[in-house]
Amino acid sequence: MHTSSFLSLLALAAVPLASAGNGNGNGNGNGSGKSCSQKGLDWYAKKAGLKYFGAATDSPGQRERAGYESAYAKYDEIMWKSGEFGQTTPTNGQKWLFTEPTQGSFNFTEGDVVASLAHKNNKLLRCHALVWHSQLAPWVEAKKDWTKDELRSVIVSHVTNVMKHYKGQCYAWDVVNEAFNEDGTYRESVFSTVLGGEEFIELAFQTASRLDPKAKLYYNDYNLESPSPKTEAVRKLVKSLQKKKIRIDGVGLQAHLVAESRPTLDEHVAAIKGFTELGVEVALTELDVRLQTPANATNLAQQKEAYKNAVGACVQVDGCIGVTIWDFYDPFSWVPFVFTGEGAALLWFEDFSKHPAYDGVVEALTNKTQGHDGKDPRGAKRWIA
Repeated sequence: MHTSSFLSLLALAAVPLASAGNGNGNGNGNGSGKSCSQKGLDWYAKKAGLKYFGAATDSPGQRERAGYESAYAKYDEIMWKSGEFGQTTPTNGQKWLFTEPTQGSFNFTEGDVVASLAHKNNKLLRCHALVWHSQLAPWVEAKKDWTKDELRSVIVSHVTNVMKHYKGQCYAWDVVNEAFNEDGTYRESVFSTVLGGEEFIELAFQTASRLDPKAKLYYNDYNLESPSPKTEAVRKLVKSLQKKKIRIDGVGLQAHLVAESRPTLDEHVAAIKGFTELGVEVALTELDVRLQTPANATNLAQQKEAYKNAVGACVQVDGCIGVTIWDFYDPFSWVPFVFTGEGAALLWFEDFSKHPAYDGVVEALTNKTQGHDGKDPRGAKRWIA
């Protein structure tokens, strides 16, 4: 997730105060996860050859909000019991702000809530995020005279303590998050300013690799869903780490998309292939598709196509291993808190009816997505009922 102003506020209030959904019944179904079929999205994903279809979630305390008390039981049933999702990511609880709020003092309470629920309900856990310029504990940025050795020590200590705590629990870690600008240059941050972009990323991955050899180590970023200077910069990063024998196992495409200006299927495929051809796996890690609210038939159809393109591309490229939506219930989305007049970005409306995009995801997972020429593009996987 991006947008620094939102993320600063999120440190104080992790749940948006405005609803993303319109609750007007534009969905199809009763929210039980049985729209196109009696099977859930994770079942379709596994049939399509993916490892999982999942949804991020926060600890209950972080998503409490007035007026939604009656929704919690239904939310939890869909999240943990419906079979829709086989994987989850703690939306906020493992970030630096929560895990090391003061230097050398670690608190894993928030992250442990989601991790324990994932274990209890047999869900794969993706862990997020170790080194990121945003949602940092204030002490990291407050000190203006870090020496290189001091900041190296801070990074190593943080990564070491957090990864040791969760060792053996995480399928994957987002080791470094959002380190590049749109033009492919390194983003300005306390880490890049003091150490340089290349050095702090290498240090984070070197440290992570020593601590949990079984966890997949990812670089994670937004706007990697179609070829661009930013995707080329991340490709260059992957190749540089590989050349230096520093382990990197995957690239996470956050996939925070806009319904009205969505990437094409071919653009998605090209971007994903650009990474998998380097020998790393790819996952869609934070998928949502925002639109202008109130939702209408036109932009809901555009949203359906956006979800269908993104998920379909993952299915069709060997090495794209899974999809995580960034929560599933519109009232708990980050989008309306940041983008005025936009929302309804997920797959369940406020009243727990489903977006038409739910059916678009099912269509993509059953290989109904086709390229612009009407053919299955680039060696699509085959789904067999």
